[in-house]
Order: sequence, then structure tokens, then C-alpha cells
Amino acid sequence: MKDINIKKDFDLMGKTAIITGAGRGIGKSIAQLYAEKGAELVLVGKSSNVTDVEREIKEYNKNCISLVLDITEIKNIDRIIKSSMQSFNKIDILINNAGIVFLEDALSTSPKTWEKTIAVNLSAPFYLSQAAAREMAKKRSGKIINIASLASVLGFDKRSAYCSSKAGLVGLTKALAFEWAKYNINVNAISPTVTLTEMAKKAWAGKSGEEMKKKIPMGRFVYPEEIAAMAAFLGSSLSDMITGENIIIDGGYSIN
Repeated sequence: MKDINIKKDFDLMGKTAIITGAGRGIGKSIAQLYAEKGAELVLVGKSSNVTDVEREIKEYNKNCISLVLDITEIKNIDRIIKSSMQSFNKIDILINNAGIVFLEDALSTSPKTWEKTIAVNLSAPFYLSQAAAREMAKKRSGKIINIASLASVLGFDKRSAYCSSKAGLVGLTKALAFEWAKYNINVNAISPTVTLTEMAKKAWAGKSGEEMKKKIPMGRFVYPEEIAAMAAFLGSSLSDMITGENIIIDGGYSIN
């Protein structure tokens, strides 16, 4: 029997992690927790918010860079990988967090809405996972974490494109986990219900939020820090035998 040495906490010291959508919300919370755990960070975002997060993190972790770019442009996938390799000489963890949602009923969903949603939520994670895995495979080690959604397993009104993209992301997670296990690369997804980012607080304020919380057995929404904690677990050695999973964090909403 092979001896193993499991560190019994979410130790990320010296691990290099790429995090997309790191400028706010869930991505920002993951970046902050990873930095506290000692990870070297490549923060990716479409707006200058990501540079603000880099600046905040550098107050206690100097091993952090940020890239302001559009992940749907193929040329930028190579830029992310090259920046990580040039700065830290490796890629240990990839967190595909960036995502978008448009609220349009299915009869009115335009080709532009559909294609943009798939491009950000599904195509970009695939191309970035593919590029990162090429580096991970060389050292036969890596973790890929896809931030999906409860919409990956349940249908929601006016979210046909979003539900399809997130269901596709979970399918991709399982396919890559199966194929890349031989390289010792773990691929998992996290699917939260409504997460209390600043945008969600506004979107779910008032009656709509209270009605939604009544459907959740735990009676509340998810905090970004709770998603970050799961991402830290999946990025650590404690999760080495977990792959191909879609971990639902919804306070029991999907039980029935």
C-alpha cells in the first residue's frame, strides 16, 4: 500500500492558482482566502476591479498579479498561461469562476445572448482548462475547479441560456475528470444557489428574496466566503480522491 502524507488543513502554501472573474463577488472571496492560505495568484478579470483586488491582496501576500482581459478571446487564453508560467513557473490550480447571466424568456432569447452566454460560461472554461492542463500534465498534478450553479441541475425562469451553459459546464467537468485522471488532475464543480454578492443583494432584495428563502430549508442564501471555503478544500491535498463531482451548496433547496 502506498504511503501518503495528507496535510490536515486547507494548506495552499506555494500553490499557483489562476482565478477568473476575480474582481468581485465569489471570485474576489476565493482570491482573498487563497492569498491568506499562501497561494501565488494570477487574478483575471474584464474590468479594473481585478487590479484593485490585487492591490488589496499585496498588502499581505506579494505573490499576486492581475490581468485585465476578455477570456472569450482565444489569444488571451495563451496570455494567461504565459503570464502564470513567467511569474511563477507553474500552474497548480485553475478556478473557472467568471460567468454571466441574461434574463430573457426562451421565446425571445437572441442569438447574441445565447452565444455570449455559452462563450463566457462554457467555451472559455474549456479552452482555459485545456491550456492549463497541458502544463499540469507535465508535472502530473493539478486541480481544476469550475464554478457552476444550481441552474446546472434545475431549470429556472428566463434562464434558458444560463441553465444550458452551466449544465454544459458540469458535463465538461465530468468528461475532463475522467480523461485527465491519468495525469493526476482533479476536476470538480461547485454549484451554489443565490450567493450574496453585492449584485445579488440588490437583485434579491425585498419580497422576491424573502419568497426565495422560504424555498430553502436552511432559510438563507449562500455567502461568498462559503463558496471560497469549498474552493480551498478542492484546491488542497484533502480532496485528492475527489474528482468529477458537482458539489451543490444550496441549503437543501434541491432536496425535494
